[in-house]
Amino acid sequence: MERVRRAAHAGSWYTNNAKRLEEELDGWLGAAGLTKSPDVRAVIAPHAGYSYSGRCAAYAFGNIDPTNISRVFLLGPSHHYYTPKCALTKATVYRTPIGDLPVDQEAIEELSATGKFEFMDLSVDEAEHSMEMHLPYLSKVFQGHTVKVVPILVGALSSQSEAMYGQLLSKYVDDPSNFFSVSSDFCHWGSRFSYSYYDKKHGAIHKSIEALDRMGMEIIETGDPVAFKQYLQEYENTICGRHPISVFLHMLKHCSTKIKIGFVRYEQSSQCKSMRDSSVSYASAAAKVDASGEEENKD
Repeated sequence: MERVRRAAHAGSWYTNNAKRLEEELDGWLGAAGLTKSPDVRAVIAPHAGYSYSGRCAAYAFGNIDPTNISRVFLLGPSHHYYTPKCALTKATVYRTPIGDLPVDQEAIEELSATGKFEFMDLSVDEAEHSMEMHLPYLSKVFQGHTVKVVPILVGALSSQSEAMYGQLLSKYVDDPSNFFSVSSDFCHWGSRFSYSYYDKKHGAIHKSIEALDRMGMEIIETGDPVAFKQYLQEYENTICGRHPISVFLHMLKHCSTKIKIGFVRYEQSSQCKSMRDSSVSYASAAAKVDASGEEENKD
């Protein structure tokens, strides 16, 4: 029986007009001007409304060579629903205005059989935007290719759970037909986010925010989940996808393929100059097979 997850945020967070959406995505991907690479096995990309983060997201999704990929795992944070676990979808298809993405039922069953996952209701699934905002880009990039999705809602995990899920999912990284789309925005700054860290040595507030974000991005690039956790504890940076990113770092630590994360784009929704201002930061990264690392492993 088909169970459809509707494109619940189409018409508000992004256009529900298929032609216009195609044009927007083509425009952003074209402007990013990236060369697709089969070595790119994962991306970290933002999930805000497309008027805010659509351009930045293109710098992640534009790296994808769809030729050999048949399955995309989505890792997105939970904004409205509390769970200390990861949750799987009950839907069989994820709808987008520019084409449907079938859910890989086989993978869902395999993950469910571990006993470590719960299932989220369709209402929870549709209310959450973190994975939905990746879907039109995936639908666009995989046009003409057969691909299935494995959406995983990542709850408020403990450090132990992040490591456990990372270990459990790591085997999927070693299969090059699998791809991973990790959803996160970066710093949410201002009184409405109850976060106003400001290190004046950087000058303007937006420069301090950028320095803070870039520190986090550099730590993510090292692939060290413990260092990332320490950074979050020290600065409390409001990176909403901290749990999906942490799970992903643990996956890379446990898989046998050497993969290196590299950030390629950073933007802010606006430039904060006074304590009354607010902004959200967006960063896009591509995770690539590290050929030099493969060589090292042969010794």
